[in-house]
Amino acid sequence: MSLADLLTGCRAHASRLPERLADLRGPAEGTIMLPRHLAWPGLRECDVTDGATRRSMYGIVLTQGKRNDVARFLNPRLLQQDWPLIRDALDPKLRGCCERRFALVAAAKLRPPAPWRRCVQTAW
Repeated sequence: MSLADLLTGCRAHASRLPERLADLRGPAEGTIMLPRHLAWPGLRECDVTDGATRRSMYGIVLTQGKRNDVARFLNPRLLQQDWPLIRDALDPKLRGCCERRFALVAAAKLRPPAPWRRCVQTAW
């Protein structure tokens, strides 16, 4: 565990995350069957090629999974690709820990603007 993890209060999350992005070995295609301790009602089988389902599953695994679960189910390329859409749904400490541990900050800066951030002018 790094000094940055200790100083930011990320200790609990850091113990559940693999050390590096390269340690993630999840599939890039196919269907994943989540174990019971991670399965939410209606979301036990996850098609990794379906972006919305994959992002939901990644959020569940990051917030509830053990170190082995994170390494087993998350694909490093897909996590980097999806990070701008996943990050805002996570606890800020977990988000910061993931960004430091997996160097996901650059991916977060590429985040597309959310609909509620767009300035819309209306005529009153």
